[in-house]
Amino acid sequence: MPLATSLAIFQSCNITGVPKSTRCAILRDMAKVRKAERRPPLNKTHKLKRQDWAKKYLKTDFSKVLWTDEMRVSLDGPDGWARGWIGKGQRAPVRLRRQQGGGGVLVWAGIIKDELVGPFRVEDGVKLNSQSYCQFLEDTFKQWYRKKSASFKKNMIFMQDNAPSHASKYSTAWLARKGIKEEKLMTWPPCSPDLNPIENLWSIIKCEIYKEGKQYTSLNSVWEAVVAAARNVDGEQIKTLTESMDGRLLSVLAKKGGYIGR
Repeated sequence: MPLATSLAIFQSCNITGVPKSTRCAILRDMAKVRKAERRPPLNKTHKLKRQDWAKKYLKTDFSKVLWTDEMRVSLDGPDGWARGWIGKGQRAPVRLRRQQGGGGVLVWAGIIKDELVGPFRVEDGVKLNSQSYCQFLEDTFKQWYRKKSASFKKNMIFMQDNAPSHASKYSTAWLARKGIKEEKLMTWPPCSPDLNPIENLWSIIKCEIYKEGKQYTSLNSVWEAVVAAARNVDGEQIKTLTESMDGRLLSVLAKKGGYIGR
């Protein structure tokens, strides 16, 4: 009975009259409280495209792929994260309640093999459309890319998702002028955040910056926390993420295009 209450679980076993505190104490030995995962819906076309993508890249050397994405971090963090144990007689700490998490910062980063590219902060107030996205890459990604050797540039594959600012003709043409085109620009299946290993990096960073229900008072302070957390992610952790891709592709094929665990 996934996501059932303790009362419903005990009633399904024909056990009644047990206090909630006792029910929870018993269940903690065999289960955990979890929220349902939110994922975009997958239809038949999406699943077929995910399978085609997996077949196309099954023999790819994923150490050559730069996995990129944006993440938004708010001052208050994700809903439901400020939960934890407190001692008897202690009062729960007070949390600020602010609209839309108090505002936030948009962050871009990439990972390739065992290297983290960034993170870089999108200027406050800038909405990423095709033009601003390409200008952002010009100011950040390009500075990293231009320092790489000719052989690195020749073999690198650039991955981005299908956000409108990424997949537009304007952005595709901009990347092509930088030599990132055709087989050097990875095609991406729809509704597939579970296939991008950088999503796991975002989870690592968010767990660190919001641990113990931490909130922030300014956009600069939450950005500084992101930078500090990113610095603590070592090359071995990143390598574990990028080396997970062979398994992800096999899982997609095994599940006939269905979602895989991240």
